[in-house]
Amino acid sequence: MYAIVKVGGKQYRVEKGDSLLVDRMPADEGATVRLQPLLLAPDGGKDQPVFGGEARAKGKVEATVTGHLRGPKIHVLKFKPKRGYKRRQGHRSELTRLEIGDIELLGGKPTASRKAKARKPEAEEAPPEPKKVQGDKLEEATTTKAPPAEEKPAAGKSGKKPAAPKKEGSDGP
Repeated sequence: MYAIVKVGGKQYRVEKGDSLLVDRMPADEGATVRLQPLLLAPDGGKDQPVFGGEARAKGKVEATVTGHLRGPKIHVLKFKPKRGYKRRQGHRSELTRLEIGDIELLGGKPTASRKAKARKPEAEEAPPEPKKVQGDKLEEATTTKAPPAEEKPAAGKSGKKPAAPKKEGSDGP
């Protein structure tokens, strides 16, 4: 069985026994942490992968913190020729090594009572009865319609151009 888990804003594909480097976690060495599964896929081809909210929430992915370490040094150099501009910077990422332990899908198969509940549809509610109004008022209320709105021609589609404003002070060439 494998799982896709989310750790520190990144997603990783893990199997039982895998070792994984993630961003620094606050847990101590030897502590067991529970990871957030996004997908659980059982071995073999008969069961489908689990994406759904409730079923996925029943899944469990546990890992053990085996150590804290620092990643390789990364050098950053900014340079602009002929301007005397040079900047140099570096950093090392703080990392945590995890050893994946159990990957389980809790809950198992539904029991007979769960199957019966799933098959038995709940009674559908009938639409509410219309309120009775005395006399012809009900007919008037249901048969009257709002008058259709008058259609106005869209601006600029009438074929005429708007008159341009005349300039003052110039009568001709």
